[in-house]
Amino acid sequence: MGNRGMEELIPLVNKLQDAFSSIGQACNLDLPQIAVVGGQSAGKSSVLENFVGRDFLPRGSGIVTRRPLVLQLINSSAEWAEFLHCKGKKFTDFDEVRQEIEGETDRVTGANKGISPVPINLRVYSPNVLNLTLIDLPGITKVPVGDQPADIEQQIRDMIMQFITRESCLILAVTPANTDLANSDALKLAKDVDPQGLRTIGVITKLDLMDEGTDARDVLENKLLPLRRGYIGVVNRSQKDIDGRKDIKAALEAERKFFLSHPAYRHMAEKMGTPRLQKMLNQQLTNHIRDTLPAFRSKLQSQLLALDKEAEEYRGYRPDDPSRKTKQLLQMVQQFSVDFEKRIEGSGDQVDTVELSGGAKINRIFHERFPFELVKMECDEKEMRREISYAIKNIHGIRTGLFTPDMAFEAIVKKQVIKLKEPCVKCVDMVIQELINTVRQCSNKLECFPMLREETERIVTSHIRDRESRAKDQVLLLIDIQLSYINTNHEDFIGFLYYDAFFNTAHVRLVIRKGWLTINNISIMKGGAKEYWFVLTAESLSWFKDDEEKEKKYMLPLDNLKVRDVEKSFMSSKHIFCIFNTESRNVYKDNRTLELACDSQDDVDSWKSSLLRAGVYPEKTITVESEKTTSTDNFSMDPQLERKVETIRNLVDSYMAIVNKCIRDLMPKTIMHLMINNVKDFINAELLAQLYSAGDQNALMDESQEQAQRRDEVLRTHQALKEALAIIGDISTSTITVPLPPPVDTSWVGGSTGGRRSPPPSPTAPRRMSSGQRPAPRGAPPPPNRPGPLGPFNNSADSPQAPSRPNRAPPSIPR
Repeated sequence: MGNRGMEELIPLVNKLQDAFSSIGQACNLDLPQIAVVGGQSAGKSSVLENFVGRDFLPRGSGIVTRRPLVLQLINSSAEWAEFLHCKGKKFTDFDEVRQEIEGETDRVTGANKGISPVPINLRVYSPNVLNLTLIDLPGITKVPVGDQPADIEQQIRDMIMQFITRESCLILAVTPANTDLANSDALKLAKDVDPQGLRTIGVITKLDLMDEGTDARDVLENKLLPLRRGYIGVVNRSQKDIDGRKDIKAALEAERKFFLSHPAYRHMAEKMGTPRLQKMLNQQLTNHIRDTLPAFRSKLQSQLLALDKEAEEYRGYRPDDPSRKTKQLLQMVQQFSVDFEKRIEGSGDQVDTVELSGGAKINRIFHERFPFELVKMECDEKEMRREISYAIKNIHGIRTGLFTPDMAFEAIVKKQVIKLKEPCVKCVDMVIQELINTVRQCSNKLECFPMLREETERIVTSHIRDRESRAKDQVLLLIDIQLSYINTNHEDFIGFLYYDAFFNTAHVRLVIRKGWLTINNISIMKGGAKEYWFVLTAESLSWFKDDEEKEKKYMLPLDNLKVRDVEKSFMSSKHIFCIFNTESRNVYKDNRTLELACDSQDDVDSWKSSLLRAGVYPEKTITVESEKTTSTDNFSMDPQLERKVETIRNLVDSYMAIVNKCIRDLMPKTIMHLMINNVKDFINAELLAQLYSAGDQNALMDESQEQAQRRDEVLRTHQALKEALAIIGDISTSTITVPLPPPVDTSWVGGSTGGRRSPPPSPTAPRRMSSGQRPAPRGAPPPPNRPGPLGPFNNSADSPQAPSRPNRAPPSIPR
């Protein structure tokens, strides 16, 4: 295993993971991913293999990596690999891993150089790795070959961007030394997503393949095209080495020998090579862990504080102490009583912000649900009028009555009052259900003692059910009281005599109905059918341009008018009725009739009913029908009878409004007195006595197995949290954070690739200059490319072991 830099971090991370696993939590460090980006055959896969220390990636010429490989390294006691697409199958031979990668790539992309953005997910378990994610990406190519699409370059770019845009992804921008660095697509992509250079490291490969007499010294010294974190040179195994089974350990020795023996690199040999790259990434991961620790420490401290009080109570806990059981029983019952009252009466502490419950829900039942149930039971208007007409006729019998009978009014009113029983009983049921739910919510705090909780719920629920019958009896009594006497002298009741006066005086000015209607019989020459806003009073029918009632179009007096139905035309979706004059006069301009259209038959019936109240009666039709039809669908259209029906209908509405108002007021009071207040008093005064008489108090206070486990878990977790905080403190003091290098001028990235420039040399570097050069002025600012502690070196040009040599014009890397 050649990854010694990573091995130094393994004990630190394992210690941290042990600290969290001791309290049953996952150590979510979210270590950064490492993505290797570069051109085709730049040596990306070789760099990636150095982190694992195993040969397992496909090799060859041209485009070899044709699908993203997401490699998850997991620290484990044994070494094996597993693919997501064949989960459960363990690979211990890494040659088989390579074959599986090649086979899975060909399965999706084909064997003719096709590419796919669908990643291959591989997990490698080993005792010599950290929990990291490495990503091997296809090389950037510009010319499609084989089955590759014409936009191959854009597809690969989009594929790479999916990974490197993540803030937790370290970018290794790989460029071969035998190509022009200024044309590096890897650096261009890294600059696009990481303009500050916080997570980009330049990697120069194939230094051993450069032409004789050339080197990459200026690049590796971060003087040509500088990066904030600088460049690191590596020498990978050649295809011949791989074919000859040269292991990675031997390759690392050969790499070190190359840097020590090369005249251009020997002065920076300690700053080059795969171990240096591993060390830099190791330090980056250490910094990340140190940055993550404060949040973990705060989380653990908050958990410790939350458990302090509970753990203190449990330390001196003795489950079998009789005095403790008696005291705790009193406390539990008292707390149950307080909680119940708070939920009913409302409280500022422990407010439920998710849903209504307790008293708030009962209030809603009283003032929203119950009134809605009353409104919902309103009868059908046609059915009501038919019942009134039959009642009037049956009361008069064989005679023809001259006056409106009050017995018909009482019969209809009593029938309506009886219908109130159902919503009243339903209201009681809803309140009872909410009371039982409240009892169960309050008893949640007794779950530590299951027998006590069960007995408390049984006693209180039995009492609520006992009060239920009394409350329902009282509610039905309220309805029977209303039925026993119809008080027609009530101050809010309009009365028979008052109704006539009302109809003849104030009702004249009363607006009976407003709404939109369409005048259907306007000729096309005059604009055709139009919709107007109609206002019906006791003496006229007016219509306006709109509902603001500012521009009156016409006012039609109601004298000698009647209403009749009009058959619906085949092409029309409207329902039509018309108003006509009984003396055959024009009703509206040159029209003998005024045809009015509504959207539905119910609207037609409603308007006809309103016109009836205004004194516009239906046209009397004489038809011979069977008695069966008459009794079911039609009743007499006698104007006098209709006037009586209308009178009783309005009187019933007036009286039922009084009854409904009274019931809506008395129902909450009755339920509060007989149910809610009584249950509160019972819990306060009787519950404890009932519990004592129910059986053995010691048995009631036997704690559940879950509570015993909870107590042990709290004590164990509390101790583990303290130990975990101590371990994190040790880790914080045993690791050193290396500061980020200062920014450099990276404006060259993404600029013109035709011209290249070299930044000025360091003013402190005693470099040998040619005759045409002059030293930098004293006090000149430091160069922007001066590398920091995490750079590949610190001023390697003036390093004591650096040989003196004449200055040469960059770049030294041939195109």
